[in-house]
Amino acid sequence: MDDNDHGLSPEDLPGLGARLRERRLSSRLTLEAAAARVGLSPAHLSRLETAKRQPSLPVLLGLSRAYGVPVETLLGEEPSGPSPVVRSGSGESTLAGGWTYSPAGTPGRAMQALRVHIPLRVQDAVVRVHPGEEWLYVLQGRLLLTLDREEHLLEPGDAAHFDSMRPHRLAATAQPGVELLFLHTLLQSPTAELCLH
Repeated sequence: MDDNDHGLSPEDLPGLGARLRERRLSSRLTLEAAAARVGLSPAHLSRLETAKRQPSLPVLLGLSRAYGVPVETLLGEEPSGPSPVVRSGSGESTLAGGWTYSPAGTPGRAMQALRVHIPLRVQDAVVRVHPGEEWLYVLQGRLLLTLDREEHLLEPGDAAHFDSMRPHRLAATAQPGVELLFLHTLLQSPTAELCLH
């Protein structure tokens, strides 16, 4: 898959060659192995790394896949969006309805990850129904999960995954409450947060 210049000169993408070489070396690939992954000759990849040629978009995409990095990284741009890593204690906890929510994922995604603390006898009569899916994992304490009319007692290490259009209730069974890892999808809908008392 040799590419054409399409009028690009090395000045169009300064530092690209050096970044390509640096990424190949950090991926522990020889010139030959990296070129084979992308369908180039080693000589052509060498010309790209020494900025004697500029890659076409398909070649750039192939190199980003081969090296496991976004195209923006190869182009020397800052990664767009928030960091995929969430450090312990990096986000502020929120208290809502007596439950404590701590972020465990990146905001603005279709799936929200939280660490949730549910105290004993707080919101335990609230039945929730909303579009999407929920997954939870009990870290500490015991959780009484009610799905429709089925009751499930979950211990530390137990998990549940269900369609959140099923009426569901979450309740701690003893002091000091229950600690969960909680994932749910955020589907936009007029009924996105329907609670039945």
